[in-house]
Amino acid sequence: MTDSKNRKGLVLINTGDGKGKTTAAIGVLLRAWGRGMRVCMIQFLKHESGGWGEVRAAQKLDIEWIKTGDGFTWTSKDLDETTAKALHGWSIAQQKILSSQYDLIVLDEFTYLMSLGWLETGGVIDWLKQHKPPGLHLIITGRDAPAALREYADLVTEMVKHKHPYDVGIQAQPGIEF
Repeated sequence: MTDSKNRKGLVLINTGDGKGKTTAAIGVLLRAWGRGMRVCMIQFLKHESGGWGEVRAAQKLDIEWIKTGDGFTWTSKDLDETTAKALHGWSIAQQKILSSQYDLIVLDEFTYLMSLGWLETGGVIDWLKQHKPPGLHLIITGRDAPAALREYADLVTEMVKHKHPYDVGIQAQPGIEF
């Protein structure tokens, strides 16, 4: 546990079309965990039953990892259910933020809830301004981070794709993408 009273909780955003937004967030989460900080990962779109490498590692390390999605939105068979699961994830995130039990929370793929119109960006920012504990670090990932969210954040990193194996037909690789 760290002394959150003397710390400025930062809001970090990893966005852009390039690979590595979630991976970078996991790196910070592990760094914080290694320092004895209380951490939590909430994934908004990744399937609830997914057992990717990072999920398996988190289980071995006893890191709290919550998945509230049903997979990629563009392959959803029921977009209403996909939306409901994502919004339920926001409810869970709000509870975790309000609990003051964490030093760092990652909201993975959270930008999509705003860019897809499921949540109003101004409402999210207003809620965070009113309720995020001053010492809590918050990492938000996902493409198309709204301009207002970028402005609110303390740090914004834009991942830029220059080249990707998918572009030449190479499928996702275990240990690299999942």
